[in-house]
Amino acid sequence: MEPGAWAALAAVFVLGAMSPGPSLALVLRNTMSGGRSQGVATGIGHGIGFGIYAFSAAAVIATALTLHDATEVVLRWGGTTILLVLGYTFLKHALSGPYRQPGNDNHAPSGRTGFIQGFLIALLNPKILAWMLALYAPFIEPDISLLTLIGMGLMGAVIDGTWYVTVATVLTRGDGVSRLRSQAHRIDGAMGVLMFVFAALLMGGWL
Repeated sequence: MEPGAWAALAAVFVLGAMSPGPSLALVLRNTMSGGRSQGVATGIGHGIGFGIYAFSAAAVIATALTLHDATEVVLRWGGTTILLVLGYTFLKHALSGPYRQPGNDNHAPSGRTGFIQGFLIALLNPKILAWMLALYAPFIEPDISLLTLIGMGLMGAVIDGTWYVTVATVLTRGDGVSRLRSQAHRIDGAMGVLMFVFAALLMGGWL
């Protein structure tokens, strides 16, 4: 891929990591209940899991593109539909107001447990699958090389892991968790608007 395409893909990974959802909730929960080390372990596990997901999804999409010419059309329409649904969901969450602060959890996970939880939620989170199909697919070509696929996986792992480790360290100092949660509905609103913008770009052929 060209440098511009790599930069655009990096932006997609950043937006995907920053969007509120089950992954962010898990990192925050583990950080609050088990301390910063458990939060960091969860973030690292999530990054590795997401990297494997990014590599596998790219390989599957590339294979599908080589098997049938209509795959690109299906991905474009399917991606647009997913983006519209995500946009509606984000805006609905935004209108519901700030998230409530959960109570303390006395059963704090160990570092290993936090790592495993982060790894598994990256592979099982349906929002990540939807994000991949909607915004990841336009970057995949039928003749994409193995080296490029590995690069996509590594980029996804580094960006995703870095974001969640940052959440577990910098953003959780003092009352950082409370501040982040109090602003989560605004992040939801911004992400909802972006989803509709991306849907328009995807249908217009700019993605």
